[in-house]
Amino acid sequence: MIKGFKDFIMRGNVIDLAVAVVIGGAFTAVVNAIVASIITPIIALFWQADDSGNIGFAVDGLHGAVIFPVGNLITALITFLAVAVVVY
Repeated sequence: MIKGFKDFIMRGNVIDLAVAVVIGGAFTAVVNAIVASIITPIIALFWQADDSGNIGFAVDGLHGAVIFPVGNLITALITFLAVAVVVY
């Protein structure tokens, strides 16, 4: 049983996958830093940002303004697209 597991691990595919996961995690951290420190502030120039730097827009409703905080969504989409482009 242990010999079978050792053969499975040493095939190469599992080791390649483990290396890819580690490199992918490290690359994701780099992309997150780039998006948070460079791209998000550029987007904030064109969108309304509150005092804490959250990007969003307000819509007047019957009971006051409703604020849609879309900054985190935009950041997540840009991060995903950047990682997907590099992986592809």
